[in-house]
Amino acid sequence: MPLLDRDHSVLIVVDAQPGFSGADVASRKAATRSRAVAAWLVAVAAALEIPIVATEENPAKNGPTDPSIAANLPPATPVFDKAEFGLAGVPEIVAAVESTGRRTAVLLGAETDVCVAQSAIGLRDRGFRVAVVGDATFSPGAMHAHGLDRMRDAGIEIHHAKGVYYEWLRTVAAARAFVAAHPSLADPPGFGL
Repeated sequence: MPLLDRDHSVLIVVDAQPGFSGADVASRKAATRSRAVAAWLVAVAAALEIPIVATEENPAKNGPTDPSIAANLPPATPVFDKAEFGLAGVPEIVAAVESTGRRTAVLLGAETDVCVAQSAIGLRDRGFRVAVVGDATFSPGAMHAHGLDRMRDAGIEIHHAKGVYYEWLRTVAAARAFVAAHPSLADPPGFGL
């Protein structure tokens, strides 16, 4: 597979809501970590002017998009109520993704084994190149790994946030210029590069 190209990418935030945090302490910690990575990657995409589309499943029950992520969304970012697990089944969401003119969908959010997986596979079936950011997605317990395996088996690319960042930037000069302009975005959370 070729490297991800920022000029071909659209970032899709799938249901990154507090209601999808799991019930136990370990799950909540993992959800918090994945959302921190997601918030960072959303900020990077916004700084690089990569289009972003966001979805929320039943926000009355699950809450709106996590505030740390929502704070990094550009003001014009469309946020859609998603009543189907897979966003490819919702015509207005598909239209928003297609209206970007980008054919590489980069997904993050929750839950890895349900909404992210069904969205990724649905977009792939519509002819998109699909990359899922594994460390910026979440499902409780073993379901996260099961979701990543399911998508990999379906031909979906699995990336990590650091890799996406460097593929979008491509060169040492571009990385240095980006960090100079956005010093708070130099490293993904927890990497300390």
